[in-house]
Amino acid sequence: MTEGITPEFQMDAGHTLWQACVEDLARELPEQQFNTWIKPLTAQASPDQQTVTLFVANRFKLDWIRAQYAGRLTALLEKIQGHPVKLELAITPREALARSAKASTPSSLEMPVEAAVVADDSASSGFRSRLNSSLNFDNLVEGTANRMARAAAMHVSGSPGQLYNPLFIYGGVGLGKTHLMHAIGNKLLAERPDAKVLYIHAEQFVSDVVKAYQRKTFDEFKQHYHSLDLLLIDDVQFFANKDRTQEEFFNAFEALLAKKSHIVMTSDTYPKGLADIHERLVSRFDSGLTVAMEPPELEMRVAILINKAISEGSEMPEEVAFFVAKNVRSNVRELEGALRKILAYSRINQKDNTLQLARDALRDLLSIQNRQISVENIQKTVADYYKIKVADMYSKKRPASIARPRQIAMYLAKEMTQKSLPEIGELFGGRDHTTVLHAVRKIGAERQQMTELNQQLHVLEQTLKG
Repeated sequence: MTEGITPEFQMDAGHTLWQACVEDLARELPEQQFNTWIKPLTAQASPDQQTVTLFVANRFKLDWIRAQYAGRLTALLEKIQGHPVKLELAITPREALARSAKASTPSSLEMPVEAAVVADDSASSGFRSRLNSSLNFDNLVEGTANRMARAAAMHVSGSPGQLYNPLFIYGGVGLGKTHLMHAIGNKLLAERPDAKVLYIHAEQFVSDVVKAYQRKTFDEFKQHYHSLDLLLIDDVQFFANKDRTQEEFFNAFEALLAKKSHIVMTSDTYPKGLADIHERLVSRFDSGLTVAMEPPELEMRVAILINKAISEGSEMPEEVAFFVAKNVRSNVRELEGALRKILAYSRINQKDNTLQLARDALRDLLSIQNRQISVENIQKTVADYYKIKVADMYSKKRPASIARPRQIAMYLAKEMTQKSLPEIGELFGGRDHTTVLHAVRKIGAERQQMTELNQQLHVLEQTLKG
């Protein structure tokens, strides 16, 4: 878990229980989503830990937490505790809010939008962008996985309102989409300090629409959003089934394009793959440039680890970086989590970052991976996904409807297990290792070119990781 994200607790009872729950959510949720909704919560447990009460700042947030997260929170608490847990939500008492406000001032990334709007109007430094100034193009490692997206983002930051408007970036969790958006905003502000740039998560836009609706302040809402030079909005899939929000975003979208402002969006899928989003919005999302962020390839993962270690004031030998990169393949966030474990283990034990130290530090992670992901599990998962029999994985049948899923399973077996090519071939009906190598190279190359195949592989990988 990232340093400094553990919420405060109102009593000692239940501290460990709630902290464990929060740590799971920090790994599971996008960072901005976690910081917006989970981080500010305070928790109080009954002496027997049968009931956990979460304190929320206001009624809107309480309703949102109940609707979006209560089920997952309850399930996590019960899983950790080993018995049923009753989850209750309550609004934080006014005196506690006052103490909290005196104790700390929120950063621009954590500040609610309504507070940011007030600050924008009154702050002598001008419009608040909510950008994280530490995320820029210089510290974003470039590789095959993000080259096209990075090039498009660089162009947008240098010539906003022209080509690639809107820019739609999609990909799985932790691949660097948010980093890329902050880099665009920071580069534009460096060149044009007077530009009105705003970065927000889609959930915050939903929150703003609800508040404007409740308070009848749509004029102020429109003045704020329609006046931007650059809007950076994360995870637009959260607009699903929210008709009023989609209507207002459509209006903002049209207004910004009309004044040649630029819009950059991210999502977990490509525009036409979005569910429960109005067709006219999807067509707008798809009208500019759509680019994918792929899982980083091995060399890129190694470079990320070495660069990140240097930024943390440490050093990671190349052989250690390769070991970690081979075992943590899914995304940058998990890579950084593994690196933090190794650096902490090194500091605590006062030892250098050696290969053996990395093995010891990541022992739990590696044992979980090895226990959960086997070639047999991959074969069953792929067979279920493509609706063929598991026995077809070992058979000599060669129709495309069977051969293609078999090659995909071989590719995933090489990517997600420690098995050698001959071992994988043996588990696929005694096939030669060259057959496996051909499948791995073929699917790996096609993944870089075929959006639909990449999406299918991403779904299979996430399913296998649980």
